[in-house]
Amino acid sequence: MSTTSIRSVLVCGASGFVGRRIVRSLREAGLAVTAGDSRTQDFQQDLSPEVWVPRVTGFDAVVNAVGLLRDTPRRQLEPIHHRAPAALFEACARAGVARVIQISANGVTQSPTRYATTKRAADEVLLRLRAEGRVDGIVLRPSIVFGRGGASAALFMNLARLPVLVLPRAAVHAQVQPVAVPDVAQAVLRLLQDGGPELVTAVGPRALSLSAFIGELRRQRGQTTARVIPLPDAPSRWSARLGDYVSSQPWSSESLALLEQDNIGDAAAFAHVLGRPAVPVEQFVEAAWASDL
Repeated sequence: MSTTSIRSVLVCGASGFVGRRIVRSLREAGLAVTAGDSRTQDFQQDLSPEVWVPRVTGFDAVVNAVGLLRDTPRRQLEPIHHRAPAALFEACARAGVARVIQISANGVTQSPTRYATTKRAADEVLLRLRAEGRVDGIVLRPSIVFGRGGASAALFMNLARLPVLVLPRAAVHAQVQPVAVPDVAQAVLRLLQDGGPELVTAVGPRALSLSAFIGELRRQRGQTTARVIPLPDAPSRWSARLGDYVSSQPWSSESLALLEQDNIGDAAAFAHVLGRPAVPVEQFVEAAWASDL
């Protein structure tokens, strides 16, 4: 790992679920953090490096935590995930920013969804700049991130209240390796301070099925084991398509496609980045949900 003195950090997407925790973690460590909002720094329209150069000049590091699950009438994946971050990363290289961290997602390499392809496109821009020696860029790819304030975490906690779970059949069997949001934020701090490899996968210590994950959340809430009913593929797709029309909730065709593939990684490698083991799923409610009350 390369050591660079990082004191001032611009966090783009600071008002989001992961971004808020990153800002808190960096400030608690004594770093000077400027919280950028993807709505005021318009990721929908600010698509040229020239716009970004004056915004990033003077910062030691930049973290891009801007994310969108799917297209909405007002916000589109291609500019927000790909074109604006690409301009941001090029601006960082021109302005002499020492380190850039891109918050991406695990599984984007294989997934054909628009969410994954647009995230992957931005990742590749930053990795190319790193390979060219123009900026110390690191792509952090978390698995499912759990914590209060996360839309998917809220969905899982709501499902954990139900004595009977009706889940898409493919999602029941796919393996996930959820990670607590405080660990993602801590990883960003460590990578800013110490540097790291070009790609880091943020995962919890244990892989398990989605139904087992929800069952574990039920156990932590003091509830008995739920009955799981696998929903056949066709009704699963229909329900996801209905979700496509309600942009305020996380269930959609995009999220179904993401849940149908395994979302796992090397827990030991992530623990090395953290400097300790990640929070186990058996402690998620206490460490990443109740602790944020």
